[in-house]
Amino acid sequence: MNYQPVSPRFALARRIIIDLAAMTAIGVFLAVTGPFGSIAAPLPERLVSWVGFAWLGYACYRPMQSVADWAARALALPRWALLVAACLVATVPMTLAILTINGLSSGGLRWPSLDAFTATYFSVLVIGGAVTALFNLVQASPREALTVAVPPPAAPAAVSVVPEPAPVPPAPPAANPLIDQLPAELGSDIIALEMEDHYVRVHTALGSALVLMRLRDAMAQVGDWEGMQVHRSWWVARAAVEDVLRDGRNIRLRLARGIEAPVARANVAALRDARWI
Repeated sequence: MNYQPVSPRFALARRIIIDLAAMTAIGVFLAVTGPFGSIAAPLPERLVSWVGFAWLGYACYRPMQSVADWAARALALPRWALLVAACLVATVPMTLAILTINGLSSGGLRWPSLDAFTATYFSVLVIGGAVTALFNLVQASPREALTVAVPPPAAPAAVSVVPEPAPVPPAPPAANPLIDQLPAELGSDIIALEMEDHYVRVHTALGSALVLMRLRDAMAQVGDWEGMQVHRSWWVARAAVEDVLRDGRNIRLRLARGIEAPVARANVAALRDARWI
């Protein structure tokens, strides 16, 4: 079956819309439950405040998560440790924003005391950390088809001619959902798969394209290729490895077209056993 490739701009817009819808639902939930003493305010006021804070939190935390994702891929560091650090950092501007908004609404903007800042910081961290963890636990979504699938034409039936039978035509190649999503100009010589949020960037010898698929599903489609998952975000074809780069304990594989794939430390032994490095 054939599917339309997903452009990076479309993927980004789709992700933001889904994320903001989720943040709106979280804001409504917090408004109804009224944590941290907000239950004393009228419901309309709570709805406006909590939904607004939810969107503001998205603006503070989501860019930091992207930085953590990049660092996990580029530096081969544990992603969850980087997400914790990202939450700690993102909570600072979020806390300052909440204190500023509360100060303006009360009629006087003053520099908060250390006790007020600390109490607000930890309250924000509890909610921000919980929402970040929830997003990352449920972020893997099932693959969605973007166009109507068109079944391949049926193979012609073999025709027998007397006295000699006609040769049976060869069976058509099996459809590959991953290859089918790639633009024709990129070919099918896959050298690496790179996870990007809900998507996989497929690197071929001629270029790269973003497809809507989980990394584990994409790896299942390249099962016949000789390759290995060298990092939680990367699968690499062995034939594409041109050099092994070392920086202390960090190892990276240089691939065709100048692509560099990080190697997780937990996978170093397996790569050595397979004589990749």
